[in-house]
Amino acid sequence: MSRPITLFTGQWADLPFDEVARLAGEWGYDGLEIACWGDHLDVSRWDDAAYVRSRREILDRNGLQVHAIANHLGGQAVCDDPIDQRHRDILSDRVWGDGDAEGVRRRAAEGMKDTARMAAKLGVEIVTGFTGSSIWKYVAMFPPASQDMVDAGYEDFAARWNPILDVFDEVGVRFAHEVHPSEIAYDYWTTHRALEAIGHREAFGLNWDPSHMVWQDLDPVSFLWDFQDRIIHVHCKDTKKRLGNGRNGRLSSHLAWADPRRGWDFISTGHGDVPWENAFRMLNAIGYTGPLSVEWEDAGMDRLVGAPEALAFVRGLSTYEPAAAAFDAAFSAR
Repeated sequence: MSRPITLFTGQWADLPFDEVARLAGEWGYDGLEIACWGDHLDVSRWDDAAYVRSRREILDRNGLQVHAIANHLGGQAVCDDPIDQRHRDILSDRVWGDGDAEGVRRRAAEGMKDTARMAAKLGVEIVTGFTGSSIWKYVAMFPPASQDMVDAGYEDFAARWNPILDVFDEVGVRFAHEVHPSEIAYDYWTTHRALEAIGHREAFGLNWDPSHMVWQDLDPVSFLWDFQDRIIHVHCKDTKKRLGNGRNGRLSSHLAWADPRRGWDFISTGHGDVPWENAFRMLNAIGYTGPLSVEWEDAGMDRLVGAPEALAFVRGLSTYEPAAAAFDAAFSAR
């Protein structure tokens, strides 16, 4: 089953957008999932026709399409509490402003609305990203958080994101939330709870990234089946667990990426613990035909080597037809 294979530009934002597009085009990617940071895409310029056209021209020049744009950094600040130096390090000056926490959240929300508008201007129907969470800080559960505190977190999420999703509805774009630790939906049951909080509205879909599920001991394949009506985007990123030696912990001990004492790390797609063959069989089973976006985040491999390798791996899995389809085709030809 042929699906467009794109490169997520978030880990390449240190390079000019024109250079990333050139590399992706030369490697043979079908398109880009464009990050809304670095110089790659400024969503505040959604109503600047010349600017939007300039992004399109770069894509066209390199034979690339765009199926999604990504604003994980802006989305993170919509619900987060506390807002602190970590956010100052990832947010634009425009969103950070004077650093007042509620002001940052408000400006981040306006930025997500502009992201939907920019997507519409580019002819894109999906925005990937994070939501942030006011209750992630309670995940260790000591001192214990009351149920009222947890409930208030989901209410806060709904109050802040429903107005954003209203704009997504207005412009015909959907938000694909990446289920990820530190977000309002970070595992199986919190995804159910987040969907309930916003009334299962259509504008809120899911970006399936199995790398964050594996180290939590979630089954990413079952997740695809159970949330098949919500899966509107896919990240191809792998994880390798290094647990079981009595030293490396699942929470990774505040150690840097690629430190061998960590309990897990992101690794080149196809080299980790994600059950890719079963995952692609399930993507076929649920009829997923959207983008497969390679998110390169392996600190132990040069990205100029790893990104084309990942493309070859994903393309090899994604282009075969399911056996049932081949069987039906054979008999219909009789």
